[in-house]
Amino acid sequence: MALERLDAALTAELQYLADEGRSKAPERVISGCIPSDDVHGPRYTLEGYDRPFLRMNSNSYLSLAFHPALLQAADQAGRRYGVGPGAVRFIDGTFAPHIALEQRIARFVGRPAARIFNSAYTANCGLALTLATPLTHWIGDQLNHNSIIRAMRIAGVPGANKGIYRHNDMNDLRRCLDAVDPAMERVVVIFDGVFSMRGDHAPIDRIVELCREYHEQFRDGVITIVDDSHGIGAYGATGRGTAEFCGAMPDIVVGTFGKAFGVNGGFIAASATIVEAVRQKADTYIYTNPLGAADCAAAASAIDLCDSGEGLALLATLQRRTRQLRAGLATLGLESIPGPHPIVPLLVRDTTATRRLVNHLFDNGVLAVGLTYPVVPQGDETIRFQVNAGHTEADIDFLLSLLNV
Repeated sequence: MALERLDAALTAELQYLADEGRSKAPERVISGCIPSDDVHGPRYTLEGYDRPFLRMNSNSYLSLAFHPALLQAADQAGRRYGVGPGAVRFIDGTFAPHIALEQRIARFVGRPAARIFNSAYTANCGLALTLATPLTHWIGDQLNHNSIIRAMRIAGVPGANKGIYRHNDMNDLRRCLDAVDPAMERVVVIFDGVFSMRGDHAPIDRIVELCREYHEQFRDGVITIVDDSHGIGAYGATGRGTAEFCGAMPDIVVGTFGKAFGVNGGFIAASATIVEAVRQKADTYIYTNPLGAADCAAAASAIDLCDSGEGLALLATLQRRTRQLRAGLATLGLESIPGPHPIVPLLVRDTTATRRLVNHLFDNGVLAVGLTYPVVPQGDETIRFQVNAGHTEADIDFLLSLLNV
């Protein structure tokens, strides 16, 4: 009885979202996985459907989720430490695999120290809570991920202390830097490494160079932060991400183990002092249980694999399949956004046509994500394909054949 009026109000809100075209469809439930064979990559079964599906919408860029080394590491850690930590990190909830993973990811991204979180989303929130002060000014790319935008809101950053520059526009970034109140003590420039809806990347080398020009104007300098969740493991000559691809390192790296590494969790990698400040000040670290030991062990195993010959071979396969899809789209005369990242957008530029094509793909056994108005502006309607190392040449050819309509 107590919820009748609240239920009615929320029903109206949900209907409003549906009327605007912003409500989420019912979630499909994956019920199983059919392993790859000599010709095709893995196929997935869905509850309520009697055919397998090719996933072209997975963040698991290196296809490591079923790798024997990761499964073995998770199993051994789970049996040794249990399936959950039983406490927050400060109350004897820190296990050896937590420390090992933090040390391993710090080495991988070339930073002195790291701190792990349950997700990159909570890592961004924790970092903002750590760095924000009344005299901190924040500047971000207009296409930054929701987690960055939400992090600044959670940290209580006022509008006067924020600037937004046009996507990857260095002249507009300079405008934002010029507009900072000289009374500010520190400036934070934060951006995605790879922009998840488009597959293009931030020009980190140019951002770092430009921010260096302003560094001495503020007591604590101009700090650069990249959220490279879609880059780490999947991008760059050795999978070190967008910083490696661009040949320049920002001050702080945020990332995830839940995409290319195929596991779960997020991290912040920076100086030892910043990482200790995160440990002391980040609510999203202090007041919640950490990852389980099994996740940590599997993630560390994934990083080790990425650093091996097998990992480089997987990265090379990922790059070949990405080039195949991009070349195939061009041959069909279809529009995309250029770039070497395995996020490959197909620009349809019409909501009805996008939905029709996504349904056509589904009816023929392919899972893909359509981004339509009002989620994206009218004229920017897109289907986002995400290539994985487990995809075969035949898989990409099959997808292209369905797009040749």
